[in-house]
Formats: sequence, structure tokens, C-alpha cells
Amino acid sequence: MHLSQTYQYSYAFVGMGQHSLTNLYPVLHYLRVPLKYICVTSERKAQLIERKFPNVKATTSLDDILEDETIKGVFVSTSPTAHFFIASQILKRGKSLFIEKPPCQTLEELERLIDLQRLHGSPVVMVGLQQRYAPAVQLLKKNLHKERLINYDLHYLTGTYPEGNALLELFIHPLDLVIYLFGKPDILACQQVNKDSYILMLRHPHIIGTLELSTAYTWTSAEESLKVCTKFGIYHLSQMEELTFTPTSSTVFGIPIEKLRPHRETKEILFQRNNFIPIVANNQVFTQGYYNEIVAFVESVEGIRADIFTSSSSLPPTYKTILNILAILETNGSRRGR
Repeated sequence: MHLSQTYQYSYAFVGMGQHSLTNLYPVLHYLRVPLKYICVTSERKAQLIERKFPNVKATTSLDDILEDETIKGVFVSTSPTAHFFIASQILKRGKSLFIEKPPCQTLEELERLIDLQRLHGSPVVMVGLQQRYAPAVQLLKKNLHKERLINYDLHYLTGTYPEGNALLELFIHPLDLVIYLFGKPDILACQQVNKDSYILMLRHPHIIGTLELSTAYTWTSAEESLKVCTKFGIYHLSQMEELTFTPTSSTVFGIPIEKLRPHRETKEILFQRNNFIPIVANNQVFTQGYYNEIVAFVESVEGIRADIFTSSSSLPPTYKTILNILAILETNGSRRGR
């Protein structure tokens, strides 16, 4: 399978930060994606890149990439505030674009990117919300289609995030995840309990859920967990690494059997990362979804596949939810200030 994954087009990468080096470049290298350019902000870094990547041209000019007609797809992972401008320039040249989240700062900017894609005929525009590509998430989504949903409970807990906008750059992940799984939400309740800490209640078409999004905890033992209660049992997704299902107890005349006699809880492991066997499928880059999202982008550009889960046109509900949260918080703050 891996040997048959060969690609004919040339690609470029804009950015060389820690996230890119840790999660994206290793996948590109493993897949042998033909990377022709790496664009960075300083000549010194460009010189270091050409030593490290001898077959890649390092440049400090985005125009080198834009003017090269052999470049069919561009990866962008820079400062979030720079994403919209860079993405706009790439789309105006009709090139395919993979851009890390957040692709822009506002819903208006997102709609502008969608318009640019249509206007200039860019074949593929994908946003790096990799959780949609996580194997456990795909399996959960498939199973939930067969279930009668009741409610869910999500916790996304990290340490402080002084380097940026936590709501747009961190919490976009869990918000996008529940929208991807359950559909467009209405905000039933929204409370800011601390700086960058929120308690939310969302109503989707077929389920209601609560979310705790917070940077008041710690990065050392950060937590991301999702429990989904259905008519037949409870799904539990933990850190994108394990997905389990615990069936509900059967009843006799409406009385749970577990109340009548000793009951041993059964838990089915639907997905679990195997830390013992060192293969690609057991690497966190794979289970977190980075591998599959890059494969999806490149194969879409190459015309091998057409199904992508994070097109720019799929993101307005996520951005609208974030904007609605901010509007509610602003209204609540104004009321308290009176």
C-alpha cells in the first residue's frame, strides 16, 4: 500500500513552526510528497532548511511559490493572524490549499475564502481540523448513525494559553468535533467561569450536550473526553486514543436487572491505540488524524479521491457558533456592568 502511494504533482509549504515540524512534515516525508519549496520569514532559517532538506528550495518570498505553475498544492501553517492573507494570495492563483486552523479570524473572512475558491477555480481547499480524520471519530460517527441519541458530555481541559486566542485556536477543535458529529447547534446556555474557561450547553437536531472548555488545568495531564449516551448504551471517546461502548442494562417490567442481582459491567473496546507494536497505525500522528488529513488533501489534489471532511465550505457552522458564544458573553458582560 505504502509503495503504491506515489504522487505526480509538486507542492510547497509555508511555515516551519513546532506544530509543522512535529505533526505535518514527518507525514509528508513518510509519504514522499514531492515538496519543492519551503517558505519562511528569514534568510537565516532558509539557509538552515536547505541544509536539512537538500532537495527542497527554501525561500522567503511567497511569490516564488505563487508564480511557479508546477506547484499544484500549498500547505500553510504560520501565525494564525497571517493565515487569511496568505490563503487569499494562494487562492487567487487557483492553487489547492491546505491551511492549518484557524484559517481566518472572522466569519466574513471565511466566506471571502470560499468565494475566492469559487471565483478562481481552486480545486481543493482544506482546513487542518484533523480530529475529523481521527480513526476513532470516524468509527464513532458511523456507529452513531444507528443510534437513538440522548445526550453528550465533553471535556477539553488544558493549561494556560497565553500565546493566542484560546476560543478560536484551541476550543475550535471540540466545538468543530461536536458540530461534525451532531450537526448545527443552538446555544442553550453559555457561562464564562474564568479567563478562557467556559461551560456550554448546546442543542443539536437530535441531541443536547454540555461542554467544559478550559485552560485552568494543566498541559501535563490535559484531558479531552467525550461521552455520548444513547438508548442502547454509552460511547466514551478518550484523547482520540480509545473508543469504548458500554451497553445499558436490560430490564424486567421496567426494573433494571442490575438492581435485582449482581451485575458485571461489560465494556466493548471499539478502538484502541496499541502502544506495543510500532507501526504507522499506532503512532499518535495517525490516531490524532494528521496522517489521514494529509493523505486526503494530496490524493484530492492528485485526482485520486474526492471526499474530504474539512473543506472550507463545511466550516461556517463552527465559526457561527464561536461568534454566537462571543456575542452572548459580551451581552452578559454588558448586563453585569450596568
